[in-house]
Formats: sequence, C-alpha cells, structure tokens
Amino acid sequence: MRLGLRLFLGFFLVAGLSAFILLRVVLGEFKPSVREVMEDMMVDTANLVAELARDELAAMPPGGDLTGTRFAQRVRDYAERPVDARILSARKRSLDFRIYVTDAAGRVVLDTGPEPAVGQDYSAWNDVARTLRGEYGARSSPEVPRRLTPYGNAGDLGNGSDAKGSPVMYVAAPVRMDGRTIGVVTVAKPAAAVQQIIYRAERRIWIAGLSLLAVSLAVGVAVTLWMVTTVRRLRRYAQEVQLGERRTPPRVPGELGDLAQAMDAMRERLDGREHLEHVARALTHELKSPLAALRGAGELLQDELPEADRQRFAAQVVSQSERMTEMVERLLALSTLELRRGPEHPRQVSLDAAVDEALSPLAARLHQQRLTVRWGRREPVRLQADAELLALAISNLLTNAVDFAPADSVLELAVGVDDGSGDGAVAAHPGHLGGAGADESRPPGRSAPTRPRAFFELRDHGPGVPAAAWAQLGQRFFSTARPGSLRKGSGLGLAITRQIAGLHRGRLSFAPAEPGLRVRLEFEDFTVATQTSS
Repeated sequence: MRLGLRLFLGFFLVAGLSAFILLRVVLGEFKPSVREVMEDMMVDTANLVAELARDELAAMPPGGDLTGTRFAQRVRDYAERPVDARILSARKRSLDFRIYVTDAAGRVVLDTGPEPAVGQDYSAWNDVARTLRGEYGARSSPEVPRRLTPYGNAGDLGNGSDAKGSPVMYVAAPVRMDGRTIGVVTVAKPAAAVQQIIYRAERRIWIAGLSLLAVSLAVGVAVTLWMVTTVRRLRRYAQEVQLGERRTPPRVPGELGDLAQAMDAMRERLDGREHLEHVARALTHELKSPLAALRGAGELLQDELPEADRQRFAAQVVSQSERMTEMVERLLALSTLELRRGPEHPRQVSLDAAVDEALSPLAARLHQQRLTVRWGRREPVRLQADAELLALAISNLLTNAVDFAPADSVLELAVGVDDGSGDGAVAAHPGHLGGAGADESRPPGRSAPTRPRAFFELRDHGPGVPAAAWAQLGQRFFSTARPGSLRKGSGLGLAITRQIAGLHRGRLSFAPAEPGLRVRLEFEDFTVATQTSS
C-alpha cells in the first residue's frame, strides 16, 4: 500500500471514529438533558400552583371539589389562553400544561384535561402516592393527548405523529396547611411538546458533525497530499543524485527539510571523496605519457648530441610541459564545474552574439587555414545562462572544429529553436554527461522527440569520428589525433562543454555529417527575442 493511501486511511479512521463517538455521546446525552431541564421547570411550576391552590383546597368541604372556584376559573383561563410565540425557529401556538388537583385521599377535585377526571381515585399513581408519603412524586406514562398540538409546525417536521402514544411527564407538589398535607397538585406536559426542539437540535448536531468530519477529511487530504508531494520531491532528488545529476536539495519545512539537508551533506561528502579518487586516477594515467617523454628527452639531453637533435628534444620537453600544463588547468576547470549545481551568475545572453564573441579570437586561425564561416540559420534567441561559461563551451566546440577542419573548407553554423520533432544530433552517453538534462545515447542518426529547445549547431567537413569511437566521444581524456599529425588534445574540452550544458539544463549531442561531424548544444530555458529587442 502506498504511503499516501496509508496516511489518508489512518487519518480517515481517526477522524471518523472520533466524529462517530462524539456524535453518539452528544446525541445520547442531549435528549435526557432536555427532559431534565423540562422536569426542573415543571417542579417550579407545580410548587407555585400548589401555593395558589392552598386556601381554596383548605376551604373545600369534605367530598366536594374545586369546580367553580376562583382558582379553577384561573386555571381554565390559562388552558384557553391564546398564545403565538416564536422560539428561535419553532412556533408555539398552545399552552401544554395539564393541571389536576387531588385531596389528601388522592381523589381528583380539579382537572384541566380534555376529559376531566374529577372524582376519580388517583391515589395509586406514583406522582400522587409518593407526594402524599412526603416523597418527590413524578411519573412518565404513555397517553394519547387528543387536543394537544404543542407546536404549530410540528407536523411539518414529522413530529406530529410522535405525540400519539408519546410519554407524558407528571410532576407533583404537596399542598400544605399548618404542617400537614391537605392535597397534591400535579403538572403534566407531553414529551412531544419539546420533540420538535429536540429534533431540530439533533439535526443541527448531525449536520455540524458531518460537516466537521468533511472538513477533517479535507484537511487530511491536504496534509496527505503535502506529505506525499514532499516525499516525492525527496525521492526525485535522491533518484537524480543516483543518476549523477547535481541538484539543489528541495526546500521543505520541518524534519523533512532536515532530512533533505542531511542527504545533501552526505552526497557532498561521498561525491567529494569519489571525485578526488577519480581525478587522481585519471590524472596519474594521463600524465604517464608526457612524463615518460620528458624523462626520455632529459636523459638524451644529458649526452653529447648534434645541435639539431638537441633542439628537437628541447622542443619536445617544452611541448610536453605545455601539454601537462594545459591538462592540469583544464582538469581543474572541469573539477570546479563538476562541483557546481548550476550557473553562478545567470543572466539573459544572446546566443548568436555569444557565438560571434567566441569566433573573434579564432579569426587569425580561420584566415590561416582559409576556413569560411557560413550561417545557415540565425534566429534572435536569448538564454538564461552564465555568459562566461557559455562562451567557454562554444569556444571549445569552435576550436575543435578548426583543429579538424581541412583547409579551404566551410564551418556551418546555426542558431535557432528546434520544435522538438527529433531532427537533430545524437545525445552523448549519460554515464559521461553527468550533468542535468543529458539524454541517453543512441546510434548515429535521429534523436527522440523532445520539447522545443534553443540550439547552437556546428558542422565541420573534417574526417569525422570513427564508428568505434562514438561510445567514447565526450569522455574525459578521450581525444583523437589531429589530421596530418599525431598530436592529440587534452581530451577535456568536450567534457567541459558537456558539463557546462548540464549546468544549464541542456545537452551536448553529436551526429555524423558525411563528411565531418555535426555538434549541437541545446538549452531548455530560452526566449525568442522580438524585433524591438536590444
């Protein structure tokens, strides 16, 4: 199971169980709490009515009732009193208390119910019996209130049917005179009278609870997406480092940011150690030949030699020294580039102007070899690049082309934007490109389709590259002999150019031109200048 799905399911279980338990507790406690409040108010009401009924109940003759008394009339007036009160979202249109009074024997002497029970014996009912014994008297009995419709819109919410057979709460209070109980007053109210309030409150609690759950799940999804996105950024960074690309660690907050920095520090240490070992081995191997040549020339110069031989061996010493100096300087430059993650001073640079700048120092050599520079395509393309590094890369390519181009030939140049159709050179091998943006190696021919890229392309008409050398082209210290001599370069020029391309998220690619070689530098971060661009 993937990390994102695990996090989401875990959050869903925690949020869902929490919401379920909370709703069960709240809804389980809500209805009893409402009825407790209702009973508390009925206790106050019963005791108030008991005080009001005391004098007339004390004056009532034995076997008589309270019918026709002033107290009975006031209670009747209460039951028939019109009312229209809006309580928040509910509307109350009737008064719901039923009041009945019993004497000291439990006989009903007054009843405001729709079917008065005057004369009946209620001494067995808990509310009356317990109150006569000096206890708190209350009961809840199912009855069918034929006349009571507690709220005018109860039926709209489906609660009108709840009144049928719903429990009726009875709360009694003693009527005392001179320390003795002379009767009982009972106040009754159907539970359905507050059912609409309970129903509305429960519905709001459900809506609020489900909304809270939805918000919690939304937060869980957001947190999961953030976590998964962050982990994927770290994974992508680790994969790019594994492929040899140099990337800045992703900026993420908290412990994951610390992990990214720790991974970067570990990579720096491992890269530095591996890089040092690789450079030491490569430099040792490449210096063997010039050192051997210097040693041989030095030993010969110690003997008596003709002047011509002495001059030849002295020139060999100077040549090999220059070669070692160039090799060390270029290797240092390459090592510096390999430790960078990107261009240090990026700015907008005109690609064709950079080519003109690189051609200027080669003007004398071009004239000497009678080489002609021909522009096949020249578009106003601007790159976000380090101007010095870009000039160095182009200069290395032009210098190689001049070294291998035969006299009286043409150097074909092009600057423009490739639409990504795939008509281009072959990318150098990723194991040697190392930098960002390098594509995988393909046989000489057409490369795979890519997205649009700005490019600089150079073609010479020299001998080209042997088929056996394609796999090594662009590797460090690999070089072929210049035409007409056995002299080789340092083998670092193309490696430096390749590294510069990688720092700019570009690539260096090659293709046979028959005759000659076609070299292409491609870049993704570019803009096409307008006619008014400076």
